[in-house]
Amino acid sequence: MIYVALVILMACLVIGVPVPVSFMASCAWLIFFGGVDQVGYQATQLLPYGFTQMNSVSLIAIAMFILSGGIMERGRIAEKMIDMVDVFVGHIKGGLGVVGIISCAIFGSICGAACATLSCIGAIMFPRFKAGGYPMGHACALMANASLLGLLIPPNATLIIFAWISGISVLACFLATIGPGIVTIILLSVVNLWMLRNNKDVLVKQKRSPKERYEMFMKRGRLAIPALFMPFMVLGGIYGGVMTTTEASALAVVYCIPIGLYVYKGLNWKTLFNIVVEGSITTGVIMVMLYSVSMLSRLYILEDLPGKVLDLFYSISTNPYIIMFMINLFLVLMGMLMDDISVVVLTTPILLPIIVKLGVDPVHYAAIVGVNTALGCITPPCAPVLYLSGRVGGASINEIMKPALTFMALCWIPVLAVTAYVPKVSLFLPHVILGLPW
Repeated sequence: MIYVALVILMACLVIGVPVPVSFMASCAWLIFFGGVDQVGYQATQLLPYGFTQMNSVSLIAIAMFILSGGIMERGRIAEKMIDMVDVFVGHIKGGLGVVGIISCAIFGSICGAACATLSCIGAIMFPRFKAGGYPMGHACALMANASLLGLLIPPNATLIIFAWISGISVLACFLATIGPGIVTIILLSVVNLWMLRNNKDVLVKQKRSPKERYEMFMKRGRLAIPALFMPFMVLGGIYGGVMTTTEASALAVVYCIPIGLYVYKGLNWKTLFNIVVEGSITTGVIMVMLYSVSMLSRLYILEDLPGKVLDLFYSISTNPYIIMFMINLFLVLMGMLMDDISVVVLTTPILLPIIVKLGVDPVHYAAIVGVNTALGCITPPCAPVLYLSGRVGGASINEIMKPALTFMALCWIPVLAVTAYVPKVSLFLPHVILGLPW
């Protein structure tokens, strides 16, 4: 019966049924026809279990980060960050692309959402790319890839949900993806400069003397201080042990509102109200999804789905490296069909027990999930971030696809391989800061 439940789930997702409803449909089948004797399970036991699982303070952080991301997106906070980064690398050929990459990393480290990062940073960067002679297909592909850094540079909702499902430390999950995130920033910057090295249409800004750069740095730095202080405040509070993730997310909202209203003046009270409404709707959808998946994951365990999947892997190979490759391939394929949060809530209950049996640290697996879900957001056929980038930047998918595939092949695939097979890349910071074993 578990296989019928999986078919129902995948069929619902493919034909466009809302994700929470798809989970509920699979749950309903197992409730009526699951079990050893196919007599089903008691719904009166599953419903309270779902409510018990949802009783977690850490889930409040999801709503807060969604709200702070919306405020930052419309509050003109990111514009000052971009101007600041431009002082250092804007004069290099292809340097404007590096400006976009670093700006996405900074902005994404606060809002934690790829689409919000792309909409905000892209709206500012695309006119600059066009004026600088950048091929818009390249620019859109670059920004689509760079916006995913918000899923690696914490905090972000995906890792909070993973930590909630797996029962491990949210902070440990955050620290695990920083290493892969930094490697991705470096690779994206290097590949961008390499791809544009012989493009004669790309304009290079006039070089400034060290004194001129210093004066510009001081001028733009003063304007950017309120914006740049936010990531230091939020991340410093979390990593320094001063605040929990939930407290830091609430502080981010409280800080963003006056900065957006009175400092950069990109917000007004009407816009703020609309952001709260939109954030509440998004949060509500996620909470319903989490409630349904908490019951579905319980049913998966009762049906021993992780054991069945592990037996399937072992029937192909018993080599841990081959099994890790199959797990990554499975995550990439799932990411091609659904959004990042759906991938996490669906696959974590199935794959985490397998990962533990293989002797892989769950914190290490958090980094693997982070990289895979990010890659899935730009991998066709769904590729929501890739298509959004084309709409925002005004480029066709034919123009975007070649440079996008180049970035995937030379940046994301190597990062995924290193993250999966070199655990120290993701476990270094959790080991140093939290004392977790290698």
